[in-house]
Amino acid sequence: MSLSARQLFLQHVAQTSPAPIGLEIVKADGVYMWDKEGKAYTDLISGFSVMNLGHGQPAIKDAIKKQVDDYMHLMVYGEIIENPQVQYAKKLTDYLPQSLDCVYFTNSGSEATEGAMKLAKRVTGRSKIVSFINAYHGSTQGALSLMGGEYWRNAYRPLLPDIWHADFNTECALAFIDNQTACVVMEVVQAEAGVIAADKNWLHAVRKKCNETGALLIFDEIQTGFGRIGTLWAFEKYGVVPDILLLGKALGGGLPLGAFISSHEKMNTLTFNPVLGHISTFAGHPVCCAAGLAGFELLLDMTDDSNEMTDDGANPLSSVICQLSSIKPKEELFRNLLKHPGIKSLRSAGLLMAVQLQDADTCLQVCHECVKAGIVTDWFLFAPDCLRIAPPLIISEEQIRHACHIILTSLDKVLQRNQ
Repeated sequence: MSLSARQLFLQHVAQTSPAPIGLEIVKADGVYMWDKEGKAYTDLISGFSVMNLGHGQPAIKDAIKKQVDDYMHLMVYGEIIENPQVQYAKKLTDYLPQSLDCVYFTNSGSEATEGAMKLAKRVTGRSKIVSFINAYHGSTQGALSLMGGEYWRNAYRPLLPDIWHADFNTECALAFIDNQTACVVMEVVQAEAGVIAADKNWLHAVRKKCNETGALLIFDEIQTGFGRIGTLWAFEKYGVVPDILLLGKALGGGLPLGAFISSHEKMNTLTFNPVLGHISTFAGHPVCCAAGLAGFELLLDMTDDSNEMTDDGANPLSSVICQLSSIKPKEELFRNLLKHPGIKSLRSAGLLMAVQLQDADTCLQVCHECVKAGIVTDWFLFAPDCLRIAPPLIISEEQIRHACHIILTSLDKVLQRNQ
């Protein structure tokens, strides 16, 4: 007797949790996914913010097909001029400040974090790194060392030394940044903490302290970049520019791609003493870059006229604030519709939202009920009592209303069952 796809999945694919969602999806388009029985599911988390433009965008698929016909892998990263890499790097830096003009593509966001940590150590000659409690920057050993939660780190010790974890949005965190600090790694909006945004004045104070001590400031926009919070990059809303920017998830248009971006001067330190100071075989794969470029161009079509931004009046930025005017009304519609006695709070930054329920068990049950009803959602690593909402940016008003109805109905069922 042949095994089912689910049985094969559980037996031969390494499992990351004891209770995976386990849907057998055979097709996806727009905000929807379909299982083998033809049941439709609304993807309310965009594959964890990867599918910002929804599934099955024709322009992205065409770019992939064209690049596959031209060539796929040629050689280790950085040795041969590959047009998709060059064109995408140029396009990205066109929409970034002048100090962020050099891109190192990686295979994932975690690897972008690793590369940025190496770059900071190389540029400063220091080893101390400051990160923040309830932050998530990836699961590789270096990135895991930064993770702001001992539950997730403890089983893999010893990890990197000289990592200091500070409380987010607190004055005392500034004291961690000193003349021994190589870099401060942070999210402008902490995603896995349940959508906790940085205070603007505090973020400017962090930037000032880094300037005073010579520490590099690294912004992780792996989840918040590419329009997720209503501007192209989250830091645009704050007027604070990092020394290194981390990108991933939506960067590849649905294919695996990450990047760390800095100045050409800083990046050049990775090319000598030792040579090949950072190297990767498949990083910046031409097919992934072609897909990412096509997706980025689609996203740019969604942006509005921009206003010049300045960094607190001191350093004019070469970039401009790229607003996506469609995001705010959608955010407000979610907030207006998701009202219920069982919802304790709703935190949002554009279309990244955390719906806080009474406890983690309730949230997990609601997630399961939503899946049964055709809505795929999830929870947050450091806020398991919060329901994650991060749909494709193209979601319509009608689709939002349907999703909210299912969420509220699912919450009612869980609360009634638990009475």
